[in-house]
Amino acid sequence: MAGDQVIHMAPPADRVPQLMGGLFAWLAATDTHSLVASSVFHYEFEFIHPFANGNGRMGRLWQSLILARWNPLFADIPVESLIFEHQAEYYAALQESTRQTNSAPFISFMLRMILDTVTTSTPEVAPEVTPEVRLLSVLTGEMTRQQLKKALGLKDDEHFRKAYLLPALEAGFIEMAIPDKPRSSKQKYRLTDKGRQVMAQHGGG
Repeated sequence: MAGDQVIHMAPPADRVPQLMGGLFAWLAATDTHSLVASSVFHYEFEFIHPFANGNGRMGRLWQSLILARWNPLFADIPVESLIFEHQAEYYAALQESTRQTNSAPFISFMLRMILDTVTTSTPEVAPEVTPEVRLLSVLTGEMTRQQLKKALGLKDDEHFRKAYLLPALEAGFIEMAIPDKPRSSKQKYRLTDKGRQVMAQHGGG
């Protein structure tokens, strides 16, 4: 509501569980890039409007979480901060997407906010929060995959392997302690000279 004007009419309350279930199912299955998927989720969450109040804050929090899982950089750049100085444009984009029954205007707005924020950040920020550097920062001596996952606070083995372990190996930052038996249950990983140089550049090691 804006005065006596209805800005958005949410779906009936009895449809909320089904709509939210469908939204979460879509998020789990989609291969859409996280920048776009997080914006779509944010818009659809606001459209469904599952709570009596606080929907805006929750929608922005969910987008922050989705983005931070894709790239830890966004853990330090929450969506709430992105739109703080652009609230009028934010609500206008929501309304325009609802008017068009198309989330494209809202997606475009959010991508512009994200781009503006990232490009005005200092160049040194991104390397410090890449998954590879995070892995290097917790690696001491020789450690197993499980020890590394625990140190990073991760539970998803596939995500750890693809986002952290393989990139660090391919970049030559770490090496296997038993290189001739890569699938050994006793396999451990350790820093290489290159990895130690990277850590020194980032103030560690």
